[in-house]
Amino acid sequence: MLPKSVTSITAALLLTPATLLADAHNDENSVPETLGFVEWVVLEETGLRLKARLDTGAKTSSLHAVNVEPFEKDEEEWVSFQLPLADHQDQDDADGENLEEVILEFNLPVERTVKIKRKGAPSQSRYVVNMEFCIAGTTHKTEFSLTDRGKFSYPALLGRRFMSDDNILINSSDAFIAEKECEHKSLAELADKHVD
Repeated sequence: MLPKSVTSITAALLLTPATLLADAHNDENSVPETLGFVEWVVLEETGLRLKARLDTGAKTSSLHAVNVEPFEKDEEEWVSFQLPLADHQDQDDADGENLEEVILEFNLPVERTVKIKRKGAPSQSRYVVNMEFCIAGTTHKTEFSLTDRGKFSYPALLGRRFMSDDNILINSSDAFIAEKECEHKSLAELADKHVD
């Protein structure tokens, strides 16, 4: 039979991992946030609200971009790209707005380039940039590959890297279930701001 002091130490050692695990589960940061397979995101730099598909089949997030052009700034590689507002007229406030000529322009440093394999088409090289965006009332930062998503239903796609980094679970049977919203500008406000 073990002495009482040894028994107490052994019991304390056995309880410690369980206690730490319980504390970790009670930590608010460890509780995953559940979002729908489609949610609104707001690009922090502009206030533009876009529909985003949350896709566990994609590792890197992607963003609709046209006229993507690399350039050098301070001996670093940057990229300029445009995001036409006319491609986002699925919003409630888009009715009657003439957005054909309104284009948001971005200039961002290049994080890296990726080669994307496409079914039935040649591989495509894409520039990747870091961008801040808001989803479900919280600001996040993740890498987006830039590509023309004009033929897709959703201008933004959020991939596994964002989900794992920010502890997100996806409800694949429902959309727009975020409990909090992000502040955004209406398309009319964005159009007024960018009229020459």
